[in-house]
Amino acid sequence: MELGLDVSQHQLTWQELLDRVRWAEETGFDGAWIFDHFKALYGDPDGPCLEAWTLLAALGASTSRIRLGPLVTGITYRHPSMLATEVVTADHVSEGRIELAVGAAWNEREHRELGIDFPGPAERVHRLEEAIQVMDLLMTSDDASFDGRFYRLDHASYNPKPVQQPRPPLWIGGGGEKLMLPLVARRADVWHGFGDVGSIERKSRLLDQLAEQAGRDPVSIRRSTDLSISEPWDQVRARAEALAGLGVSYLTVGWPSQGKARLDEFVESVMPDVRSLEPSSS
Repeated sequence: MELGLDVSQHQLTWQELLDRVRWAEETGFDGAWIFDHFKALYGDPDGPCLEAWTLLAALGASTSRIRLGPLVTGITYRHPSMLATEVVTADHVSEGRIELAVGAAWNEREHRELGIDFPGPAERVHRLEEAIQVMDLLMTSDDASFDGRFYRLDHASYNPKPVQQPRPPLWIGGGGEKLMLPLVARRADVWHGFGDVGSIERKSRLLDQLAEQAGRDPVSIRRSTDLSISEPWDQVRARAEALAGLGVSYLTVGWPSQGKARLDEFVESVMPDVRSLEPSSS
């Protein structure tokens, strides 16, 4: 089982964020994750909240092993052509340690405050699929053209190409069964889902069916979800074991409300057990 750490960038300065990511690297986490918002989602609404992709590039230059990504980038915030250039830049700065995790976005108030359009849920999912196609073209080819409903390319090229070939792994976060999971089945390298074990199991089985309908091997789509460590340790272990039994191979540990002392205890007493779990392949 691979483990990432959600460093929870609300209200944190650059130095505090860097300290958390370097600690995650030193203690053996496989990845460090930030979010893609422009203001803190709790606490002082005017407190610090650094922008995601410039932050990822800075973290890439300041670490050496750990993989880095956003859970997840809201596709409405940036034109996909611009996002592709940011992803490639961060991939080069980090020497190939970037995960490209995207979603359809959800924070209507944030969009309204910043003057960013916030279409309905179906349109956001359709925009996400077109955006993925645009980014794929720019990251893997030159002289690319695309004529979609929302986005267009006209003989476009962007260089350099990513360090990771053909591009950084594509994660899609979300769980909508009518539009989002079919999109995951068509496009994603990794599905990041949310919810209790029963919900993850049901949606993962549906994703298997949708992948087969899309002509893909379901096993080729990795499964990821969150792991809270605020509960008693036997409950934390039980959730991790149950998720491994469903084929989940990546768990993102949330920064606990109890603070770093709780994380230290997790790393010392629980992390070795979770790391040793073998995800089911069925």
